[in-house]
This record gives sequence, structure tokens and C-alpha cells, in this order.
Amino acid sequence: MRLLIVKTSSMGDVVHALPVVGDILRRHPDAEIDWLVESPFAAIPQMHPGVRRVLTMSWRKWRTQLHDAATWRAMGRLRDELRSGGYDGVLDLQGLLKSALWARQAGAPVLGYDGASAREPAAAWFYKHKAAVSVDLQAVQRCRLLAAAHLGYEVAGPLDFGLRAPAPTWTPRAAYAVLIPNASRREKLWPERHWVAVGRRLLEKGWMPVVLWGRNEEQTLAERIAASCEGDVPPFLRVGEMAAVLAGAHQVVGLDTGFTHLAAALGRPTLGIYCDHDPGLAGITGPGRVASIGGKSQVPGARDVLALLETQLAA
Repeated sequence: MRLLIVKTSSMGDVVHALPVVGDILRRHPDAEIDWLVESPFAAIPQMHPGVRRVLTMSWRKWRTQLHDAATWRAMGRLRDELRSGGYDGVLDLQGLLKSALWARQAGAPVLGYDGASAREPAAAWFYKHKAAVSVDLQAVQRCRLLAAAHLGYEVAGPLDFGLRAPAPTWTPRAAYAVLIPNASRREKLWPERHWVAVGRRLLEKGWMPVVLWGRNEEQTLAERIAASCEGDVPPFLRVGEMAAVLAGAHQVVGLDTGFTHLAAALGRPTLGIYCDHDPGLAGITGPGRVASIGGKSQVPGARDVLALLETQLAA
């Protein structure tokens, strides 16, 4: 069986879909699995040994440049690549119109959610085979159940994201914990002084705080926090390089952002801070010690986060 998984973005959503690969291979060990993903997140499925090939797209860029002939040429090349895959089926784990339309380009039967289960109900119009999966389930479980419904097996066994982090290109100078204080939206941010308090507690534990950043405007905040708690700040790291740093951390504390979810998937003790919405169906999930705190209009205080951190450290 040759299968294409479509889960293109965002980073946390891509991470949440990874256990499907192991589920499929346990039931169909000879399956060949490819993955279609936005190019900035390609390193994530590439870290799973069960994924044969990763195909990349740049829809976030293309949709703003549809007037450009180069955009249509790039989309045409991707369509040809999808068509040449010879897939027996395409599993759309995203449930959006954009994912359904791209899934159709492979020229194989598309397997997806029914209209009541898809994030965008109109996406179901493009699926040949549909399955009902409750929208009230956690994101990882929804992906697993959709694949199981279409491929004829029961979801069983431990939660396994299957990630194999690459060798690090940057190594901290001492045993370390990781802080992830930046996010894509200002509403998700947590007060800087609280991050310093967490960093100092981790330093007391014997772990140097390593403060991650991804964009130029985030680097300054990371450097200020690190300077206030005797921490360190890495240079700019790509997704795969960041995964290597996360994989070596003794503890991770981060906002609701893709790298925090990636740390949990790598099995690291991870505490997720939610300031913009409830963890609910997309809380921190992983095989190690994980916890989520906060919610919509419920920005947690430093005392509450430190108390939860103490619980993880004690374990």
C-alpha cells in the first residue's frame, strides 16, 4: 500500500499527526508512507523513520502571489510530483478546503472526515471516502481515529510520535533546560519577569536556562531573559536543529507554540503555558511528563506555573 498523508500546517498540528504513521505501520508493515507539508515544517515528518518521502509546498506564500506566473509554475510542479506518486490513497488529516484540494491533485481516492467532523465542512465534498470522528476529542486522537477508520484497524498501543532527532549543530555549555517565551501572536505572550523567575528556579536545580527564539524581533527578548537568569541563547536554528536542542533538555517550559509541542513529542518533560485560549483539545501531549496551564482570559501567574513546575521536577 502506498499512502500520502496530507497535514501541511501549522507546526503543532503536524506534530499531533505523527502517531498515525506508527499506527499504520503496525497494521500494514509494508505500507509506503509519504507526507505533504508546508516547507518550513518539512523537518518534522523527515525525523520519522516511517515516512519514506516528504513533499513540500509553499501555499502560505503562493496564495499571496497568485498573480505571478512563477507561482503557477511551482504549483504545477507540485501537482506533477503528487500525480507521479502512484498512491493507492490520500489521507487528509487536516480537514480544510486547502488540504482537500491539494489532496485531490494526487489523482488517488481521498480519505477524510465527514461534513460534521471536518474543520471546514465543505472539505468533505472532495473526499471519496468519509468517516465520522468526534470534534470533541483531543487533536492527536482525532488523527489516529480517522486513519484507523479508513484503513481498517483499532487504535491501540502506547502513544508514539516516532521522532528521531538529528545530531545537534549547537550544544549548550552545561546541562540545560529550555525556555520558549516567544509565539506567533502577541496575545499568547507571558510576562517577561515571570520567565526570569522560571529560569532562576531551573538554575537552582542545576540546569542552565537556554532561551529559544526564531525571528529577529524575538532574539532581543530571549537575550534579556537569559541575561537575567544566567542563561544562554543559541544562534538562529532551523526546525531540525531546534529539535536536537529540545531532545537534550532536562525540562522544557514554553508557550502554546509548535516547538513546545515538539518537545513533548520528543518525550521531554514539558510544561505548556496558555494565555490566549484553553488547552482543551490541543493541550501539551507526549509520552513523557507533560502539563498545561492557563486558558482563554486566564493568564497564569508565576506562582501557579512554578508550583506546577515543582510537581514535574519532583517526579
